[in-house]
Amino acid sequence: MPSFLRLPHLRVPHLLMTALLALPLSGLSQPAQQPLRVVIVGLEHGHVEGFLAALKHHPDVELVGIADADAELFAKYQKRFSLADTLAYKSEANMIERTHPQAVLVYTSIGEHRHAIEIAAQYGVSVMVEKPLTISLDDALAIRRTAQKYKIQVLVNYETTWYSSNKAAYDEVQKGSLGDIRRVVVHDGHEGPKEIGVGPEFLQWLTDPALNGAGAMYDFGCYGVDLMTFLMHGETPLTVTAVVTHDKPEIYPKVEDDSTITLTYPHAQAVIMGSWNWPFARKDMEIYGAKGYAITVGPDKLRLRLPHEGEEQAITASPLEGAQQNSLSYLAAVLNGKLQPKGDLTALDTNVIVMQILDAARESARTGKTVHLNKLAD
Repeated sequence: MPSFLRLPHLRVPHLLMTALLALPLSGLSQPAQQPLRVVIVGLEHGHVEGFLAALKHHPDVELVGIADADAELFAKYQKRFSLADTLAYKSEANMIERTHPQAVLVYTSIGEHRHAIEIAAQYGVSVMVEKPLTISLDDALAIRRTAQKYKIQVLVNYETTWYSSNKAAYDEVQKGSLGDIRRVVVHDGHEGPKEIGVGPEFLQWLTDPALNGAGAMYDFGCYGVDLMTFLMHGETPLTVTAVVTHDKPEIYPKVEDDSTITLTYPHAQAVIMGSWNWPFARKDMEIYGAKGYAITVGPDKLRLRLPHEGEEQAITASPLEGAQQNSLSYLAAVLNGKLQPKGDLTALDTNVIVMQILDAARESARTGKTVHLNKLAD
C-alpha cells in the first residue's frame, strides 16, 4: 500500500480505499518532463538576442551549446546574458557530438542555412532557422531532400507567425465570413538595417546578396510571401512579378532597399511590399474577400468589416495559446510529437513554396519580366 495511505488514526472509507488502490502508482507521482535541449549555430543574426532574452521565460527549454568561431561575438552575448564559458564551441559538429541536443537553432547568415541543416541532419537533429528558409529554390529543394532522408524536422521562424492579429484574420477567412480571397496586400519593413542600428556582423551579411539572397525583398518580402502561401493553402501562384529600387545606393550599394512583389492566382492576387524605406517599422496585412475585409494592425489589433455591417469594427485579437504562442513553445510541441507542422507558416512544405516564389521574384526583378510558375513535384 502506498505510504501516504497508512496515516495514523485516519479511517478511510472502504469504497474510497478501493478507488485509491486502483490508481496506477505512476499516476500518483508523474516525473517532470525534461527540458528540451537546444543549441545555437551562429551569432551573426541579430534575432539571436531575442531568443536569448526569451529563454528565461521558458524553463522547458535548455540551452546547452553555442557554436561560433568568433570569440569576440560570443563574448559580447556572454556579457549581456551571463552565458557560461562551457556553452562555447568552435564548430557545429563538435558541439552536437558533445551536447546531444534535440534541436539546432540557426542564427547564421541566410546563405549558410543549408550547410548548418545538413550538418545537423547527419546527427538526426531537427532544425529551426530564422526566416527565410534559404537563398534559392535549389537550396530549398536540397534541404527538403535532406530532411526526408534523415527524417528530421526543418522549421522556419517568422516574427509574424506569433501575431494574434494574423491568426484572427486567418480564422475569418477559414470561417468564410470574408468570402473568397480576392486581394491581399502586405507591408513589412522599417527605416533600414543601418538606420535602426543593427550590429556590424548582422549588417555585413544582410547587405551581401551572396549571403542574404537579395536585400529588402528577401529580408522583408518573405513575410508576405509566407502569409499568402499559408492563406492559399500552399497553392502555387500562376505568375510572379517584382520591381525593386535602390533609393539609398550610398548605404546599400549591392542590394535593393525597396521591393514590390505581385502574385497572381486564378481568382486572387497579392501585392507584397518589403522595404528598408518605410518612415516607421511596420508589419501589417490587408485581406479583401468577396464579402468583407480584415486588416491587421500590429501584433494584436484588427480592423474588420463583414457583410451586412454598416461600419468597420476595431477589435483586439485573442491571445495565442499553447504551442502557437511563440517559436520555442511551437518547437517543443513539434519535437515532443504534440504538433504536426504541415501546411502552416513555419512548416518546411510551406517554405519550399515561399522560396520558389522569392527565387522567381529575384529573377523577375533582374530581367524586368513576369515569371510563370508550375507546381513543384513532391
